[in-house]
Parts: sequence; structure tokens; C-alpha cells
Amino acid sequence: MADPRHVRLLIVGSGPAGYTAAVYAARAMLAPVLIQGMEPGGQLTTTTEVENWPGDTSVQGPELMMRMEAHARAMGADIVTDLVTRLDLSRRPFVAETDSGQVWTADAIVLATGARAKWLGLPSEEKYKGFGVSACATCDGFFYKNQEIVVVGGGNTAVEEALFLTNFASRVTLVHRRDTLRAEKIMQDRLFRHPKIDVIWNHEVEEVLGEQGVTGVRLRHVQTGEARVVPATGFFVAIGHAPASELVAGQVDLHNGGYVKVEPGSTMTSVPGVFAAGDLTDHVYRQAVTSAGMGCMAALDAERWLAAQPMSHVGETLSETRDPSPAFSHW
Repeated sequence: MADPRHVRLLIVGSGPAGYTAAVYAARAMLAPVLIQGMEPGGQLTTTTEVENWPGDTSVQGPELMMRMEAHARAMGADIVTDLVTRLDLSRRPFVAETDSGQVWTADAIVLATGARAKWLGLPSEEKYKGFGVSACATCDGFFYKNQEIVVVGGGNTAVEEALFLTNFASRVTLVHRRDTLRAEKIMQDRLFRHPKIDVIWNHEVEEVLGEQGVTGVRLRHVQTGEARVVPATGFFVAIGHAPASELVAGQVDLHNGGYVKVEPGSTMTSVPGVFAAGDLTDHVYRQAVTSAGMGCMAALDAERWLAAQPMSHVGETLSETRDPSPAFSHW
């Protein structure tokens, strides 16, 4: 095992939040190290065209993430291709263990591990991701002007996606495996009243059909087993997102199904010196541009926090070094 390496600021995750934090932290002369994780670039690497990134009328998702990585490197950030498998936030310096066997210690940490869309797990769904299959209506809805779309799900996310997609589609079909929705009643009322939306109850998606792209969705009735095909050029999976908070579960405060809780107006978590940004904290917007903004905030918050701290001492517990007034005293 390699000798532990110490850094002032360790950034865990490499999406828009992580790379932006690296840019700002490097410019602040914090010499940040960013560990990319299992999917360098995050969810945008599975997206084709991105048309809502300011300054680019259209850009491929993987290209945008490569540019962000290059920018962070050019500013002086150390980008490491590795995966953090364990974090110890109980004492400072904080400790991160990686898949390669390298151990890192850090005076401060920015968590930017993101969130993952929940998928149905169908081979055909995987086959057409980026070619008609999506999990983000605000990202990809624009590409389906005057086309027919199928949305699967029964909660707030599914209803929100279906309603949003009516801005573009000629027809939106919502498929749910039960006979009632879990979404809030006011949202259900809007859905049922909308002239462009049909609801198919008690059906599960069996297969996404296609050639060069999606052409339809095969459904199966959960009780009778009867199959039917709904024509569509777009298929949106809206069964929720799962924040990638496994590393810090039980160490920092979580809420809303596992998202890291931050102090309003900042990126401070319940552990002083640990900051969180991007989709890991955001169950509302989940956009690349908002994640990048939070990455900027996290770097600035970390810079100011580090400037106010004495030099760290290996082995100090947080109870020995914690600020007298807890960060969440007003919650």
C-alpha cells in the first residue's frame, strides 16, 4: 500500500459540481485533488446533445465534461482516476481510502458524487439510452417537438415530467403499474385535465422497441398479462433518483431519501470542514448549470473555512476541534 498523501482540499466526484469546485479551489491556491470516481464526468457522459449549457447552443455531453476536466487541470487541480471506497469523517484530517489502495488525508472535503437516475433495468432501455430513452425531461424534451412520448412512473417526478413534456410533444402517455398515482393531488388534477396526456393504468413496460432510435414501447397488463404496443419516439423513465450518498451515510445529516443536507444558502454539511454540492444535495433542480454553481459555492466555502482554521493535527477528533457554535444551530 502506498504511503498516505495529505492535501488541503479533497474533491470526491467529477461531474459539473466537482470540476467547477476544482477550478475555483485551484485558483484559490488550495492545490485541490479531485478523485473522479467510477464514472468520470457523471451523468452528462451518458447524454448526447446538451442545449441548455450557457454559451453553447449545442454541445455533446461527453465533450462538455472533457472540457471541464481540461479546464480544472489547466488551473492546476490534480485529477486522479480512482474510486473512493471509504471515507472517515469522524476526525481531522479526514481520511479517504481508494480502490487502488491509496489513502488520502485532507483538511477539508467537497462531496460531489452526484445522483443516479433509477432505471427499469431492461436491456432494450440500456440499448436506446441517448437514442430516444432518457431520464430527464428538462434536458431532452426539446428534441421531441410534435412527437409522441411515453413516460413511466407514478410519483411526483413522473407527473412533473409528463406535464413538462406537453410543451413539446403532440401526445404524452403516462404508464403506471398501479391503478392510482402516488403524486400530490393537485398535480394529479393538472395531469388528468391536460388534453395532451393519456394515462394507461395497471401496465408495466416490457420492452423498448426501436431501430435507429425508439419507435414504441411494449406494455404488459400486470393482471391479465395481455400485451400492447404504444407508438412513441421518446421514452422517459421517471421513477426517481438515488443520491450517491453511501460513502457518508451515518456520518453527515441526510434528508429527502438520502440527499446530503446542507445549510441554507451554503454548501456546509453537518460536519465542519465537509461541504457538498450538485445533485448529491439537490432533489429539486438536478441541472448541470445548478450543479456547477454549487461547485463554485463549495470551493469558496471551503476556502473561507480553511482560512479560519489552525493547522490540522493528525488524530484530533471532531469533538476536540469543532467550532463552539455548531454549524446547524439555527435549524
